[in-house]
Amino acid sequence: MPLPKEGIMPGASGAEELLYAGRPALVPGFGAALLAVVTLGISLLVGWFRTRGVQYKITSQRIVIERGVFSKRMEQIDLYRVVDYVVERPFGQRVMGTGNLVLESMDKTSPQIRIENIKTDVMALYERLRFATEQEKRRRGVRVVDNERV
Repeated sequence: MPLPKEGIMPGASGAEELLYAGRPALVPGFGAALLAVVTLGISLLVGWFRTRGVQYKITSQRIVIERGVFSKRMEQIDLYRVVDYVVERPFGQRVMGTGNLVLESMDKTSPQIRIENIKTDVMALYERLRFATEQEKRRRGVRVVDNERV
């Protein structure tokens, strides 16, 4: 919109004249923008450490989960102890091509194991893991007795 000529006030002619039209700024000032960038950076750094601090190893006989960046913790479960599987693929993870695998086991220290944000075809891994679990149970001569009554 052109600036008014000298000596003439906007709207002096009696017609309504638009002086400003717009929306508020998303970030009102430099401090808020800096705070948003720092907060985002810290949250991305924390997320990076969380993902780099976890490693899954799934073999034909066991599952090993190592957690920690500076202090490490290792959790291991033999496949013959796994009794049930749940595949979780929420919308956001399906879009990103990841998923979760939740395993129920007979192990007293780890009755439930969550393998989260797996960057592979979770359904294919589920099928391979189920087959390997049955193979390991046969190899060890383990039979699971289900005493649940309906």
